[in-house]
Amino acid sequence: MKQTTKRRYRPKRRKPNKAGRRWFGLGKVARRRRGEGQLGYVRPKKKLRPKWEYLPIIGRWVFEIAIVCLFAYVAVWYFGQRVSTVGDSMSPILRNGDVVLVNRIVYNATTPKRGDIIVFKPKGNENDHYYIKRIVGLPGETIEIIENRVYIDGERLEEDYETTNIDDVGVVDGELKLAGDEYFVLGDNRENSEDSRNADVGNVKREYIYGKAWFVVSPSEHFGFVN
Repeated sequence: MKQTTKRRYRPKRRKPNKAGRRWFGLGKVARRRRGEGQLGYVRPKKKLRPKWEYLPIIGRWVFEIAIVCLFAYVAVWYFGQRVSTVGDSMSPILRNGDVVLVNRIVYNATTPKRGDIIVFKPKGNENDHYYIKRIVGLPGETIEIIENRVYIDGERLEEDYETTNIDDVGVVDGELKLAGDEYFVLGDNRENSEDSRNADVGNVKREYIYGKAWFVVSPSEHFGFVN
């Protein structure tokens, strides 16, 4: 009687076809090496590449914003400085409490003229408030007050703006010669004005002039250009 030995059943290993390889990508071994299929695996993110074609547009925006900011700064610094009027010495043009804008750049290009309403600090005192007065005498001229009227180099000054009579001549009790950098200023309301007639103010040097008053911003009833 023949002895027979039992053979173990060994299932055949199936080779993945091409479609299967494409489906499983790199195969089990390669995927296991990369960590795919394991718990906590995170697929690496794609690196974002900068889009260089947007650089000219961004650069143009930055340039335009910088130009606008520069113009705004110049406009505020040279034309938008605000000063409050103290007292009624410039009435009726300016009244107590009026807020005016000061043009700080105009006298960099031109010299102050007779009739200009200027903003200054008397004797350059930084601790004092700003004064607002009208220029009457120019550098080198001789000022004299005779019978409540102003005379320049011996001739009576004709003024085309509203003023009051001069009751008090102050320090101008004779001829007053202005230096080459000095201006003689008066308030339009000369009965109630502290100006070049007073020793505390005196003649205004060019370096003490802050700028020219040119626009009233408040209150609303006085809104407009300064004459």
